[in-house]
Amino acid sequence: MRHSSMKVFLIMICAIFLVGLVFGASQAPAKEQLISVSTGGTGGVYYPYGGGLAEIWTRYVPGVKAVAEVTGASVENVRLAHRGETLIGEVMNDVAYQAYYAEGRFKGKPQKILAMFQMYPHHYHVVALKGSGIKTIYDIKGKHVSVGAPGSGTEFKTNLVFKALGISYKDFKVHRLSFTENAHALKDKTIDVGIWDVAAPTSSVMDLATTRDIVLISFSDEDIKKICDAYPFYSPFVMPPGTYKGVDYPVKNPSVWNTVLCNADVSEDLVYKLVKAVFEHKDYLEKIHPFAKYTTPENALAHSAIPLHPGAIKYYRELGLKIPDRLIPKK
Repeated sequence: MRHSSMKVFLIMICAIFLVGLVFGASQAPAKEQLISVSTGGTGGVYYPYGGGLAEIWTRYVPGVKAVAEVTGASVENVRLAHRGETLIGEVMNDVAYQAYYAEGRFKGKPQKILAMFQMYPHHYHVVALKGSGIKTIYDIKGKHVSVGAPGSGTEFKTNLVFKALGISYKDFKVHRLSFTENAHALKDKTIDVGIWDVAAPTSSVMDLATTRDIVLISFSDEDIKKICDAYPFYSPFVMPPGTYKGVDYPVKNPSVWNTVLCNADVSEDLVYKLVKAVFEHKDYLEKIHPFAKYTTPENALAHSAIPLHPGAIKYYRELGLKIPDRLIPKK
């Protein structure tokens, strides 16, 4: 009897212990999900904008810890998102379009990405010094021209713009410099033309204009049409007079928007919560960078170059917005 009682007692103790383990596990906090946002260099808009997104998501989406990562920008960000290494990426729409539809440098390799929302537009700056004799885009022939840093969205766009206009890299001496390097090289006259594809005004061109007299090349209406007809992700834009010191005339150029995209396999629920948090706290994002004023649900639908993630679609429909057929992903 004594042995039987002891067995019963031990069984009861084990049962209580197991229940405690199960109950304790159920009460333990859920594991925090780490989300990396691939941005660009620290000197551009992508990095602070991405940092603002990371702060909003960490503060307002339960169970999420988000961080902004310095990267080589658009092309690299697409590949990181496709592989699921960062999940979220900031990307120019020309890169996003070709990546999704497996065109250009992504030919035959469709990337597993979908859009969440639009950030702001980029404008194509072709900058020279006054007195250089460069008045149109065709005057760059035979000159020293920086087409953008290697692998950057600027060089990606330059390739497409020049192709549409029948300009070859063989027509001029090619340099591949960053924005800061562009400004220094123009000051030193080691290049004749520097190209930026950024939101305007941008600090490196502003700084250059304070110490040198600059000109920005304005594209003809005919050339803008050639570019936009060739590539549906570009649209006409006119940079107002006075955007930069000494540039007292309107500058016509092809514009491209920037997308926040994600790996297509991210859950609908998570993307819904991320998109909702951004728009509910957009005032904070605008304090981080004023270009966030362009980040609106309406612009998400008007300017997205690739289909939207189902989680983003769910949020926009809750707002009563109609989703264009072109932005609904095919199953």
